[in-house]
Amino acid sequence: MAGMFEEHRVPDRQIRAAQTDSTVRVYQACTPAVADAALEKQSFGTRGETVRLDPSFRLAAYDSGNGSKPGHERILAVDLTRAGFEWALAHRGPVLIQWDAERDLDHTPLNFQAIRIGLTGEAVDHYVDEWITAITDVTPVMRDISGLLATDRLHKAVKLVPHEPPYELPEDLARAVDATG
Repeated sequence: MAGMFEEHRVPDRQIRAAQTDSTVRVYQACTPAVADAALEKQSFGTRGETVRLDPSFRLAAYDSGNGSKPGHERILAVDLTRAGFEWALAHRGPVLIQWDAERDLDHTPLNFQAIRIGLTGEAVDHYVDEWITAITDVTPVMRDISGLLATDRLHKAVKLVPHEPPYELPEDLARAVDATG
């Protein structure tokens, strides 16, 4: 029996993300002005700054306080090409990789880690110019979840969370981001 349970254990570090055959969804928290411009242009005008991306909806919700923290009032879902996402994972230097505890909807740390990606320099240029396929505002969903949790309706809140299956990493990328543990 022990072997059976071990096979289904979540790895200590795992990238989970909403994804299609050609895209991977990440979340970027920003100010209302940046969000409005990004939604209109379906791109970001930000260059020269570090761009922080979370593939995990729950980690993005935790970071932004469900859209309540100053400077993080809006949360945008940004669909990236898989090629761009994997380029980011493979290029340490202009890309900062960090692993933090994944969170549940109440922001309690879970027993495995989710990836956070910081883009700088040329990685920001690629992100803005090449990788983005769509930008959607998910702030209302995040706030709805927060409201449902505040009124003890976890069963309804859970239904609003996007499905984020494990992202299957090629072995070399798993090693590059230290996700092999």
